[in-house]
Amino acid sequence: MFLFTRQNSARVIAIAFAMCTTAALWAQKYSNEFLSIGVGAQAQGLGNAVIASVNNVTAGAWNPAGLAAIGPDQGFQVGAMHAEWFGGVGKFDYLGITLPLANKERRLGISLIRFGIDQIPNTLTLYEDDGTINYDNLSTFSSADYAMLLSYAQKLKSAKGDLRLGGNVKVVHRRIGPFATAWGFGLDLGLQYAVNRWQFGVLAKDISTTFNAWSFNFTEEEKEALALTNNEIPISSVEITKPQLILGVGYQFQLNKIGIRPELDFIVTTDGQRNTLVSASPFSIDPAFGLEADFKRFLFLRLGVNQFQRETDFDGKENTTARPSLGLGFRISSLQVDYAYTDLGDQQNRYSHVVSLMLDIKPKK
Repeated sequence: MFLFTRQNSARVIAIAFAMCTTAALWAQKYSNEFLSIGVGAQAQGLGNAVIASVNNVTAGAWNPAGLAAIGPDQGFQVGAMHAEWFGGVGKFDYLGITLPLANKERRLGISLIRFGIDQIPNTLTLYEDDGTINYDNLSTFSSADYAMLLSYAQKLKSAKGDLRLGGNVKVVHRRIGPFATAWGFGLDLGLQYAVNRWQFGVLAKDISTTFNAWSFNFTEEEKEALALTNNEIPISSVEITKPQLILGVGYQFQLNKIGIRPELDFIVTTDGQRNTLVSASPFSIDPAFGLEADFKRFLFLRLGVNQFQRETDFDGKENTTARPSLGLGFRISSLQVDYAYTDLGDQQNRYSHVVSLMLDIKPKK
């Protein structure tokens, strides 16, 4: 049974801020981290190791250069995903579209992303002035992050292989009920190069140093409740997302009707020392590995591993942990359905089911 007090009321709001901003509102490390969760069950099943090989509509969120790998005959491509993280508490949704331009070597794309926690109780106004509890004052709010990515990609002339270039202009909007809102803007730049069976990818993420400008709106009663419970009242501020560099390399094996594609990525962060496999300041490196096998490009089996971290147990012994993932998919005509079973590495092993769809709407000849 939950005991409603002014202190608990303020803690509800404080927890909402923490869950939405992942401790980035007051510290710049892990800023806009919801964009690193990743879209598409295909990528989730591969441990997010797709920078070099992604070649569908989800490339707008992974490496925009991959949009140029979609052939003009595939026409208009649509992708959608729904996932529930942390035991169903957090809901992650994605919708993406891409279409070719008049120049068949170029493509445009748009990606819409939402990560939110809904039905959070607001108990700050639960008490009347005389100290009595009025449950009619109880309300709920949502804490959510939104992003819109506008992508452009094109093929470049190359003596050998395929060279592709792409970029994103992204708009980030974050909202914590009626209490706080933020707007942010940033740029990404990506490259892909495929030669023979090798695939290489580079993504310079947040190269413009993405920022979020926060503003807060508390009533006088809410400010009083926060002050009485020793909670700091936040003030308008700017949150900075520092650049990342992601490098990827993959290879395509073909054994009769079976294709095998491994990929290894390295995520280089610049926002200070992180708990990663290679941990230093200001640069830390987090590897990711994915392996996909397909039968006649109809049935796909996937596995991946990423988010390597060092943890210390009660005996003081240090262990290395990782986030494993499994996935499968199938393609029928112009429809592809993908599934992944993975988690976000929250130390409680709460695995989630991720489902995504992709559809090609081909132009009439």
